[in-house]
Amino acid sequence: MLVLKNIDVFYGKVHAVKKVSLHVDQGEIVALIGGNGAGKTTLLSTISGLIRAGRGQIVFEGREINRQKPDKIVKSGISQVPERRLVFKPLSVEDNLLLGSYHRYSLGRSASIGRDVEEIFAMFPVLGERRNQPAGTLSGGEQQMLSIGRALMAKPRLLLLDEPGMGLAPAISQMIFRHVSKLRDELGATVLLVEQNARSALKISDRGYVLETGRVIVQGTSKELMQNNDVQRAYLGRDAGESGR
Repeated sequence: MLVLKNIDVFYGKVHAVKKVSLHVDQGEIVALIGGNGAGKTTLLSTISGLIRAGRGQIVFEGREINRQKPDKIVKSGISQVPERRLVFKPLSVEDNLLLGSYHRYSLGRSASIGRDVEEIFAMFPVLGERRNQPAGTLSGGEQQMLSIGRALMAKPRLLLLDEPGMGLAPAISQMIFRHVSKLRDELGATVLLVEQNARSALKISDRGYVLETGRVIVQGTSKELMQNNDVQRAYLGRDAGESGR
């Protein structure tokens, strides 16, 4: 479904992503793990068109999307759930969801949007209970559900998830990961998941890539990465010892 070939990304003279190649097959959850500053968020933002790759090729469903603008990429079937959620706090929960479907109005698909809102509320019942509340009054976990629901309102075939567990209590974080797993198992969603909590990400993913200082240093099935000594020392041991993630 998604293929990246030798992607380079620069911030001025800083070489942030270095010849990264990866792929995501339909129906997979693929984890992209690594520490702060590894280039994970930069890579997601490059796929979604928010950042322009300096070199390389991004192909989605057989079509190159390197030079497309973000709104065109959303229309093509890719939605990103941003780091730190970034809900529109003054707007109601329902209005936040409706914003996720903005491009569908222009495609003449407004009739189904109301039904899709109700499907999100069925998926996340707490959001239905708060549909008229300002999004800024929700808890962190509820805002994360809303951010995922907003992305799903675009009817994506590929969901880019950026640090869904960030800043959440462990129990809430694990609940969010269970919802992500259900998206694949029950809805057939395809997900590229960026996450620092390597243990949680690898538990629900099919395959993974480890990114370090802008380069892919290890890749394999999630089981292989869980058993890799270098990954265990650098990421799994650290995650196991953290109380808040």
